[in-house]
Amino acid sequence: MSQDKNHNLDPDRSHRTNIPEVVLARFKDPQSLMDTVGGLLPGRRVLVTKCDRAQMDFLESKFPGKVEKADRLSGTMIFSDSDRGPNIIGTVSVLSAGSSDYYVAEEAAISAEYLGLDAHRFYDCGVAGFHRVEEALAQISERKSDAIIVVAGMEGALPSVIASRTKQPVIAVPTSVGYGTSYEGIGALLSMMNSCAPGISVVNIDNGFGAAASAFKMVAWIRK
Repeated sequence: MSQDKNHNLDPDRSHRTNIPEVVLARFKDPQSLMDTVGGLLPGRRVLVTKCDRAQMDFLESKFPGKVEKADRLSGTMIFSDSDRGPNIIGTVSVLSAGSSDYYVAEEAAISAEYLGLDAHRFYDCGVAGFHRVEEALAQISERKSDAIIVVAGMEGALPSVIASRTKQPVIAVPTSVGYGTSYEGIGALLSMMNSCAPGISVVNIDNGFGAAASAFKMVAWIRK
């Protein structure tokens, strides 16, 4: 495959939008994926999302010594060709309703850390066991997070509960986890969009990175 696609890379995006170009691995063939990561990497850190196992193995072999983080369950990778890490500007709490939502929650947490937020993780604390929600809320209050990302499949109830109990902005992420009429996340998406709890923003299904980018922009604007 021709490397002409590299002419369309946007290495200066962070100067315009505060969010650098991030590589979506899904749908990319090996050559295109290698060219994209390699084109963005010199002197920078590069986030790659939604990798399958074969893509992760391939990238690790092509960029030895450049892997800063690789989480195989979420398919999220960070490559680094720089001695400088991100400038941490704030904190975000990332909650997941069930352990099956891990792959999206961890994508959100790693993406937030890549961008410059200290991520506190609270996983498997859905409304089916409400004591777990209360435990997470107590810790979030103690840590004073700047924003909260809430990841849930099934009926997508957790963001409404969290938004009704906290002052921080809540970013809701529906996942494609569920049965039958969950319709691969559409049920959770509609529940979150129809929430009566104010202060909830909703991103697309399984979009952990999008939630992290929204949280980062909120915090960066406030701290500006």
